[in-house]
Amino acid sequence: MSERIVSSDLNISENNNEIKLRPTSFTEYIGQEKVVANIEIMVQSSNIRQQAMDHTLLSGPPGLGKTSLAMIIAKELNSELHIISGPAIEKKGDIAAILTNLNARDVLFIDEIHRMNISLEEILYSAMEDYRLDIVMGQGPSARTMQIDIAPFTLIGATTRSGLLSNPLRDRFVAHLHFDFYAAKDIKTIIANNSSKLKLQIDDTALDKMSKCSRGTPRVANRILKRVRDYALVNKTENIGSEEVNKSLALMDIDCAGLDRMDRKIMEVIHDYYNGGPVGIEALCATLGEDRNTIEDVFEPYLLKEGYLLRTPRGREISTKAIHHLSKTIGGKKFITSKSKAHQQTTFL
Repeated sequence: MSERIVSSDLNISENNNEIKLRPTSFTEYIGQEKVVANIEIMVQSSNIRQQAMDHTLLSGPPGLGKTSLAMIIAKELNSELHIISGPAIEKKGDIAAILTNLNARDVLFIDEIHRMNISLEEILYSAMEDYRLDIVMGQGPSARTMQIDIAPFTLIGATTRSGLLSNPLRDRFVAHLHFDFYAAKDIKTIIANNSSKLKLQIDDTALDKMSKCSRGTPRVANRILKRVRDYALVNKTENIGSEEVNKSLALMDIDCAGLDRMDRKIMEVIHDYYNGGPVGIEALCATLGEDRNTIEDVFEPYLLKEGYLLRTPRGREISTKAIHHLSKTIGGKKFITSKSKAHQQTTFL
C-alpha cells in the first residue's frame, strides 16, 4: 500500500519536522477542551502538592495530539519527559532499566501501550501503585523476590485501542481521557497558527478548504499544509488562496470531503460490483487486492465514522451519503438508489 496523505499514522520522517509545529503550552493547545481542562487541574494540583501527577491514560484515534499534550504536561511540571513506544519494550529488563533511571516527578510516556506484552504490563502494576519493582530472581524452589524502590513518577499511556489493555493495567490509571476528532473550526485555527510558524500567508477561504479536507485530524491538516506550502513555493506564490489549495489537493487526489483515491475506490467497488452491498469482507478484499487488516484498520474507520460505509451482519454496504458524494466527485456518472426490504440497492446508469 502506498503512503497516504490522509493517513493519521506518524511517519518516521515526519517526527522531527512535526516538532516545531507542536503546541508548547495549554493556551496554545487547540481543541479537546474537556481533556485539557482535566489535565490542567491535575498539573496544578501536582505542583501545589509537589508530588507526582496521577497516572493518566489518553485514548483515541492517532494524530489527535496525545504526544503533544504529554510534552506540555512535562513542561508544566518542570519535569523530564521520557518517551518510548510499547512495541519497543521487549524484555523485563528494558522496562526495569527505564523505571530505575527516572527521577522524582518525571513523566514516562508510553505510546501504543496496548501493544506491550502482558508479562511486561505486570511489572508496571507495583511500579504504578507503590513505586517499587518486584523482580523474581532465579527459578524453581530457589527463586526469590527482590524489591527495588523507584522515584515517584507519572505514567502517561497513549492508545488507539484501549479495549486491548488488560483490566488490571487499565484500572491503575487514575484518569482515563478520550480524544475526539476535531471540529472544522478548531482545525482551521490549528492550520492558521502553523501557517504563521511556517511564515505562510493564507487567505480565509483557503483555510476553510484545508480544514474541511483534514478529516478532523491535526496531523492530516499539517501534512496538507506542508504540501500546499511546497506547491506555493515551487510556483513562487506568496499569497496562498483557494486556487493553490485546490490544485494541491488535486495533485494529492483528495476531494472536498477529505477522501482520497482508495476511499472512493472502496465505495465504487461496492457500488459497481456488488450493487451497493452487502458484501462480505473477504470478497471485498479480493476485489480490491488488499488484505483484511489493511481494509479494517486503515480505510474503514473514517468511512464508517462519516457514514459513507455501513457495516451490517450481512456485510458492507454504501450509504445514500456515499452515493451522493460519488455523484458529485465522478464526472459523467449518475447514481440512482432504490431500497428493497432486505437492503439498499443501487443502479449504475
